[in-house]
Amino acid sequence: MKKKHKKILFIIPDGVSLRNFVYTSFYKQAKSKGLDIVFLNLTPLPLSELGLKEVIPQGIKQNALTDSFKNAKKRVELNQYIQRFNDTVYHKYWFPLKNSGLKSRIKNSITQVLIKRYNSEEGLLTLRKRIRHLETQTEYYKQCVTIIKQEAPDIVYNASQRAILAIAPVEAAKALGINTIGFVFSWDNLPKSMLDVETDYYHVWSGHMKNELLTYYPFVKEAQITVTGTPQFESHFNSDNVISRTDFYNQYNLELTTTYFCFSGDDITTSPQDPLYLRDVALAIEALNAQGHQLGLIFRRCPVDFSDRFDTVLDDFKHFIVPIAPLWTAIGDGWNAKLPTPEDSKLLVNMAEHTAGVINLGSSMVFDYVAHNKPCGYMNYHYDTDHTVIKGVHVYDYVHFRSMPNKEAVLWLDHPDAIKEELLTMLNGTNTIVSNTKQWFQTINMDTPKEASNRILDAINTIVHGKS
Repeated sequence: MKKKHKKILFIIPDGVSLRNFVYTSFYKQAKSKGLDIVFLNLTPLPLSELGLKEVIPQGIKQNALTDSFKNAKKRVELNQYIQRFNDTVYHKYWFPLKNSGLKSRIKNSITQVLIKRYNSEEGLLTLRKRIRHLETQTEYYKQCVTIIKQEAPDIVYNASQRAILAIAPVEAAKALGINTIGFVFSWDNLPKSMLDVETDYYHVWSGHMKNELLTYYPFVKEAQITVTGTPQFESHFNSDNVISRTDFYNQYNLELTTTYFCFSGDDITTSPQDPLYLRDVALAIEALNAQGHQLGLIFRRCPVDFSDRFDTVLDDFKHFIVPIAPLWTAIGDGWNAKLPTPEDSKLLVNMAEHTAGVINLGSSMVFDYVAHNKPCGYMNYHYDTDHTVIKGVHVYDYVHFRSMPNKEAVLWLDHPDAIKEELLTMLNGTNTIVSNTKQWFQTINMDTPKEASNRILDAINTIVHGKS
């Protein structure tokens, strides 16, 4: 008799989850390991059109009070970190509450009351419990219960630990006695109070991330955590994704005799001075070209930055800056309507393969590039109100940068006048830098990154087959 496949109900709440688990070979690999995946699709992208099994809840909506409780939970949790670790860096994660209208003001007023009432370790646990309870009081939750009963999965997997809309299906699964697993999807999330979905088990990128999970969330126990790595970087290790330099240059109308760098933009909140950085890098390239070099710059904007803030710089240096937009697409008009396409992963692979290095403000693209043995330069200055250049940028105070094995894991662009020299270093002498970046990557993500999907599926199989 043919052995019955085990079924996974796989929650896909956002674009990052699509990139990690839908646009990779994850689905096919699951089948080869005796696992049948049905995606609980919370995005606007119809996965059935990609030949995948999906179920789409109707009227996906969180409890009206959840945002107030979640924001209070974040503030209280960060307050506890400051006391617990005697470290004020966690204040930097206190993003201001937006009072953009009456509804926002009411939500924020509730948040402030909750912070005052529950500002303790015990209060924090109460807030977490209340959030879970609120999300079980919705029609969406009832629908999740019905879906899970109908699908009868052996396990429910949540692709993002910070997706509030995943709480309802996860809690529904728990209520029906079905094990749940959560994937921690980003390298910087855990110190920022971004474990919003509590599951029975967790999959993390590395031993470093496992230690963070245990440190910041003491209600999680070691036996619940498996180190798997992340599928985020797998595409870089698939040679089928790489096209020739000539084909890449021709596709984007690049000059075959020119060596290009990549400037990758951040969102406007993280890096409001990105247009100034882009101009400074462009001026450095212009000066090097005047000395006989033949250099250009590819500009990849942040996929969710739709502003015109770069337009003037792009126009001023259009003779050697080539904008190559991320291959994302809009599906509908909702807040989550802008989603990556499978082609964007291949674009990023070839951009890293065929440029000399990447420049940005503290981006994880440092790891995309080191997968191709290419260096990364971090912008490390800012402009004061009188346009004075001041060394340092506050983002590098964030906890996730403490994981660097040493400061030579990237090139630091400390002043506009230093950019020219650092670009030459990126061209001619980066073996030590790249070696240090690889050490950093091995800290952040489990070794043999191309095996992450396999490890995740093996870990799922271990649980669904009841192995210890």
